[in-house]
Amino acid sequence: MALQALQSSGVAFRKILSHFPEELSLAFAYGSGVYRQAGPSSDQKNAMLDFVFTVDDPVAWHSKNLKKNRNHYSFLKVLGPRIITAVQDNYGAGVYYNPLITCDGRLIKYGVISTSVLIEDLVNWNNLYIAGRLQKPVKIVAMKEDMALRSALDQNLQSAVTAAFLMLPESFSEEDLFTEIAGLSYSGDFRMVVGEDKAKVLNIVKPNMAHFRELYGSILQESPQVVYKAQQGSLEIDKSPEGQFTQLMTLPKTLQQQINHIMDPPGKNRDVEETLFQVAHDPDCGDVVRLGLAAIVRPSSIRQSTKGVLTAGLKKSVVYSSLKLHKMWKGWLRKTS
Repeated sequence: MALQALQSSGVAFRKILSHFPEELSLAFAYGSGVYRQAGPSSDQKNAMLDFVFTVDDPVAWHSKNLKKNRNHYSFLKVLGPRIITAVQDNYGAGVYYNPLITCDGRLIKYGVISTSVLIEDLVNWNNLYIAGRLQKPVKIVAMKEDMALRSALDQNLQSAVTAAFLMLPESFSEEDLFTEIAGLSYSGDFRMVVGEDKAKVLNIVKPNMAHFRELYGSILQESPQVVYKAQQGSLEIDKSPEGQFTQLMTLPKTLQQQINHIMDPPGKNRDVEETLFQVAHDPDCGDVVRLGLAAIVRPSSIRQSTKGVLTAGLKKSVVYSSLKLHKMWKGWLRKTS
């Protein structure tokens, strides 16, 4: 199954994990410090390691982490674990980041998200923030037996394939598909205008085709919606209105609602199914799906980045933002040279 491709036995990652409270339902590492990327993020050895820790009880977890790693937190530490959890759950994309931390000789950034909030994002794409991270190859460092979480992780991958199908032509390559999938959570992200290298999506996909195949191969082999010729790396899908309607009806709830909001004229108040039926017959169906994705990603990325000033503190936020801008500048210089 697709989730197996995410498993990792990395000792270095587990050593870093040992510095934190153990009560994690899921811990994974991602980004250019874990998987090689092309472009300005290609220096994997010195790249910052990015982690996400999923916890069932964020108040209890932050309470223990404040005792072990109080210096990781901004001024919010003086307000205690309940306020930190309230900021985590109620603002931005439901994740609390501590960036620019030195741990075991490596620079790391880690985010904390509650298990229930992550499951909601994986299933419904409320923010498509951590769910978007998990649509790309990551290293799962720790995971407890939780059927609801495992099911949600699989559902997120299935949804990513379906959304990508709707934005692709009848015939396309594996690279086309994986580039579309990797770009889902960047649709409308303001950081792609300021702060991120514009070629980021291709830089993620090109060096990691094998990892994307591991992640999505079984889904593509088992999907009745696609003819997948793995040897040739080519795919064909049904682009008939009936086929597209079937795909639209299985999209995550929040994306369906955003599509309905975009397409429903004022005063009509059509139900979602009626709108999706209309979109399935629209030649611009893929563009409508892309607009729906942007309507989810744009506000959540802005809120989460604004929240970063609170959770990281002003000094770290300035340093972290300048690192991102430097990376973007390096990417621009590569293109022009």
